[in-house]
Amino acid sequence: MYKVFIVDDEPFIIEGLYDIVDWSSFGMEIVSHAGNGQAALHALSSQPVDILITDISMPLMNGLDLIREARRVQPEIKVIILSGFNEFEYLKEGMQLGIENYLLKPINVEELESTLSNTACKLDHMVSPQADDAYGIQILKDNILHRWLTGQIAATEFEERAQFMNLSLDAPDVAVAILRDKGQASGMFERVEEMLRDRRHLNVFHDIDGDIVIIANIQGTSDEEQKLMDGLQALSDEITVTHPAARIGAGRLMKGLYHAPTSYAEAKKALQYVMIYPDLKVIDHAILERCGSSTATFFIDWREYAKLILSRNTEQLADRIRMDFEQHRDGLTPGELQNTALEVVIRFKMELESIKHSDESAIYQQGLQLVLDSGTFDELVRALQQVGSQTIQSLLQDLKNPIVNQVLQHIDKHYAEELSLKLLGAHYHLHPVYLGQLFHKETGETFAEYINKYRIERAKEQLRNSNLKVHEIARNVGYWETGYFYKQFRKYVGISPTDYKVFG
Repeated sequence: MYKVFIVDDEPFIIEGLYDIVDWSSFGMEIVSHAGNGQAALHALSSQPVDILITDISMPLMNGLDLIREARRVQPEIKVIILSGFNEFEYLKEGMQLGIENYLLKPINVEELESTLSNTACKLDHMVSPQADDAYGIQILKDNILHRWLTGQIAATEFEERAQFMNLSLDAPDVAVAILRDKGQASGMFERVEEMLRDRRHLNVFHDIDGDIVIIANIQGTSDEEQKLMDGLQALSDEITVTHPAARIGAGRLMKGLYHAPTSYAEAKKALQYVMIYPDLKVIDHAILERCGSSTATFFIDWREYAKLILSRNTEQLADRIRMDFEQHRDGLTPGELQNTALEVVIRFKMELESIKHSDESAIYQQGLQLVLDSGTFDELVRALQQVGSQTIQSLLQDLKNPIVNQVLQHIDKHYAEELSLKLLGAHYHLHPVYLGQLFHKETGETFAEYINKYRIERAKEQLRNSNLKVHEIARNVGYWETGYFYKQFRKYVGISPTDYKVFG
C-alpha cells in the first residue's frame, strides 16, 4: 500500500478525505494527518510516505513552504495541492516544486480519484520527481491531456485548464499519434518536442504508459490530413536514425474535439500491429485495412472474453474460443478466419497490458506466429487457446501473495458454498480486513465484486446449458435468496436471468 499524508487546517476537509475516497482501491492508505505545515513537517521527518496532499493556506507554515521542506526530507515524495485560490502565482510556484495536480476546493471527487490513479501508476513505474519550472508545467500538461484522452475529465473543466495552460486547441478537428520506442528512449521526448516546437497545432506529452503522444488540432481537409501523415513519416525517418526501434501509431482524424479519445485508442491499437508488420514505421488504420487486417468480419464479443480473463478461468475461455470459431467456420473464408484470429491475439495483448501497465509483447510473438502458421481449423483454434492460457497465466504469476492465489483456487472449487472474508480469514489465519486489502491489491476488485461476478458467470453457463429453474440455478452458484440473485444478475448482465434463459 502506498502511504498518504494529509495536511489541512480545516478538520472537516481531512475527515471528508478519509470518507469520500476508497483509498484501498488505489492501493493506498492514509497513515496520518496534520492541521498545519509545521506539525506535518515534524511528522514527515520520521515517517516515510509516498504521497503528500496539502492545503496551501495554513497557519505556522503554508503548504508551499511545507512542500519545499518535505522534499529535503523525502526527495521522491509525490505532492497534490489543495487550494481555495485559483491564482496563477500559487499554481506557478507549485509547478516549480513539482506537483501531480492543483485541485481547487470544493474538491471534485472524480478529479481527485483520477489524480490518485495517475499518481499510483507513476509510483508503480518509480518516476522520480524533479524540481524545476519546465518539469512542473509538463507534469500538469501530461495530467490534463492524459485525463482528456482517457475520458476522465469533463469538457468544461478541460477547456478551462487547457486555456490556463495555453494549450492550442482552436481548430475543430483532432487526430492523435503515439510514438513508442522499445529500445533506449533516453532524450527522445526532448528531441521530438524540439522538432515540433514551432508547430502550434501540435501538442506533445507523455502518457501514463511512457509513450510520447502527439495531438494534432487541424482543419480536417484532405490536404491537411495528408500533410499530417507526411509529417509523421518525416518525424519517423528522422527519429529512427538514432532510435531504430521507434514506431508511430496514428489514429483517424476525427470531426470534433470530443472524439479525441477514440483517435487516441486507435493509435494505441495501431502500435500493437508492429508485431504483425514489423517493417512499417508508421501504422495507421488506412494502412491496416490495405494490408488486409480489416476487422469487418470480427465476430467476437470481447466483453465476455475480458470477463473470463479477469476471472482467470482458462478452461471456459478455451471453450468460448472454440464455440465462437465453430459458429463461423462455414460462413467465412480461411483468410477471414485467420484475420479474426490475429485480431483476437492483439486484443489479448491489449487487455493484459491495460491490467498490468507493462509491455507484454514477448508472450504474443509466438502466438501470432502460430496463428499465421496454422494449416487447419483445429490448429488455428489451439493457437488462440494457447494465447488465452498464457494471458491468464501471466496474471496468475503476478499474484505476489500466495494466500490470494489460494483464495482464488478456493473460490473456483467452492463458489456455491458460503464464502466470506471472515471464514477465509480464519481458514488462512489472517484478519479478514487485512485479507480483503490483500485481495483488492492483487486482483483489482473487492472480494464481494469478485465473488458476485464469478457466481454470475457460472449461473449464465447453467442458464444456457441446462433446464434447471432459476431458483435452482441461484442455489447452485451460492445465492440462497432468489431476489438477491435477480438483483446481482441484472447488475452484471443487464437483463433478468429469466430473460437471459430465453434470449441469451
